[in-house]
Amino acid sequence: MNRIFFFIFCLFFTFVFSEIGAKKIATGFDKPTYICSFPNHDNHHIVLEQKGTIKIIKNNQILRTYFLDIRDRVHKPLYPADEMGLLGFAFDPNYIENNYIYVHYNDKEDNTIISRFEVADGIANKLSEKNILKLQQPYMNHNGGTITFGKDGYLYIGLGDGGSVGDPEKRAQDLTNLFGSILRIDVNTDSNYLIPKDNPFIDNDNMKSEIWSYGLRNPWRFSFDKLSGDMIIGDVGQYLWEEINFESFPNKGEKNYGWNIMEGNHCYLENSECNSDNLIMPIFEYPNNANYVKVLFGIEQPNMDGCSITGGYVYRGDILKNMYGKYIFGDYCTGKIWSIVVSENGFKNLINHTDSIMKSIGKKEFYLSSFGENNDGEIFIIDYNGTIYQLINI
Repeated sequence: MNRIFFFIFCLFFTFVFSEIGAKKIATGFDKPTYICSFPNHDNHHIVLEQKGTIKIIKNNQILRTYFLDIRDRVHKPLYPADEMGLLGFAFDPNYIENNYIYVHYNDKEDNTIISRFEVADGIANKLSEKNILKLQQPYMNHNGGTITFGKDGYLYIGLGDGGSVGDPEKRAQDLTNLFGSILRIDVNTDSNYLIPKDNPFIDNDNMKSEIWSYGLRNPWRFSFDKLSGDMIIGDVGQYLWEEINFESFPNKGEKNYGWNIMEGNHCYLENSECNSDNLIMPIFEYPNNANYVKVLFGIEQPNMDGCSITGGYVYRGDILKNMYGKYIFGDYCTGKIWSIVVSENGFKNLINHTDSIMKSIGKKEFYLSSFGENNDGEIFIIDYNGTIYQLINI
């Protein structure tokens, strides 16, 4: 009897204390797209704004001085769903010694730019920009966004398929161009960049040697597990499916994630026939069937649906004890946030945290533009309307 009581108590304790909420860190941003912490400064963060500015949060206060202001060269968002602008950021792994940062943005001629800046006295010098990679975008959408360093010290860059609908030129399956890919480059050089000697296509003159993996539609946000180094990619779908892809560390790359042969685990364009041999299927998918008009009017859509996945992080912090090792992700359009346990064999333990998080911040409408991670593995969530939150227990 005591054993049964103890079991019931444990179930109740786990249920009560497994809910997560969020606390506001700062507000008043203009279309924020990303947040991360300064190396070795846990209460010192930078926040990207899509128009080309980077602000500093110090002890939950927004400083008046910009960390970086490059509005003179960044595409200005022209309409609510404009995907171009300042999209990604990374501190160099040796930032404490070299003071280098890297940004991913679209310039005023709609080129994708990956560039490096030098930081002096805590502020990035806008005149120190060194362009590392420049790529003309054929369309306005599907620019990717994430740049981040892997456990191997190389810079990984997420690029979309070039845009339009359905990848009409089939760029994501064409290894003679960089679109629809995760790139992997070595920026520890005086030249623009080097190709790591173990990149999968380095010995093929007909393929772009920067490519690490391909067959992606729009990997807006991907991340590396701080503990294992595994890569988890949130790839935005076309009409029907949003997907999560997984790559264990270490790996040899060369993975083809299937777009536009497949959308999720399904043939793209359902009436067609396709061959999934040699393709890497997602470990998780959910339907892209949220009614965007309903989203705009704040009408709740209770099922697991959405229209644009926002990839997140495997939680490696100390605050959310029951979340350790779980991958937290969400959907931009609906603001829904879920967690799963991920591995190369698939997923398990899907939990919907949306209600508890939205209740804790008193919101029904939330446009989840990005997650962020601090030095201790704690997770931020960004409302594109202008507010930054940190996930907490409630």
